Amino acid sequence: MSSATRLQEAGTGAGKDLARRHPGAPSRIRRAALPLGSLLLFLVLWQLLAVSGTWSQTLVPPPAKVWDAFVAVSTTHDGVRGYNGTYLLEHLGISLRRIALGAGIGIAAGVVFGLLMGTVRWVRSLFEPWITFLRTLPPLAYFSLLIIWLGINEEPKITLLAVAAFPPVAVSTTTAVAAVPSSLVEAARALGASRWDVVRDVLVPSALPETLTGVRLAVGVAYSSLVAAELVNGLPGIGGMVRDAANYNNTPVVLVGIIAIGVSGLVIDGLLLWLERTGVPWRGRA
Repeated sequence: MSSATRLQEAGTGAGKDLARRHPGAPSRIRRAALPLGSLLLFLVLWQLLAVSGTWSQTLVPPPAKVWDAFVAVSTTHDGVRGYNGTYLLEHLGISLRRIALGAGIGIAAGVVFGLLMGTVRWVRSLFEPWITFLRTLPPLAYFSLLIIWLGINEEPKITLLAVAAFPPVAVSTTTAVAAVPSSLVEAARALGASRWDVVRDVLVPSALPETLTGVRLAVGVAYSSLVAAELVNGLPGIGGMVRDAANYNNTPVVLVGIIAIGVSGLVIDGLLLWLERTGVPWRGRA
């Protein structure tokens, strides 16, 4: 046997041994490589489109200009602190605080109403049409009314995000509670469980997977309503920054804000997905 053949067999054996020790390594590499490859492809296509001359660079700036804008709004540049005196991270943090408060209120109210509508039939008949009506309304349809009622400070922004986040959680929780097998409820009552015990020990665990899905949808809806919520007096805030930059045709800053919203949304959705997998590990296995 030649030395080249022995080296080839040794390499093959080492690869098989590595695969046996780390059976999920190739799939993990593929899962990481595909998003990275799609990102690189997107950047290449973006650069080609920007330099093609089809549109002016005011409308489609190249990635390098967007990067320069990112650096400018993230640092003190030529004596100017970030954008409008506030760094990008601070804009994002203020908007995330608004989303946490507004979406948190909407999610809490949605869970409570979902449990009530799923367990009490007349409550569902009373409120379900109104929730459906609210769910079909775009945020801009009632934001002006909220400004008239609540002014231009934080109250209309928080209320808008709460109203936007409420319907998905209420609908998903109602559907999940109504779908709990009656045999489970009857068995719990036969064992002496009170109404509160049935809700706590039977209905809530059974509805939890769908409720967490509704929470993810609610956070997504609240995020999509962020720019609308910060249309008026939105600075500081990432949505307000995007809106203000758009008024001056500052496309690079607009793109920086959009990318910041999207990336932070991906991170938050990943955290919610992890919470769902941790909180309801039985989902998809029963």
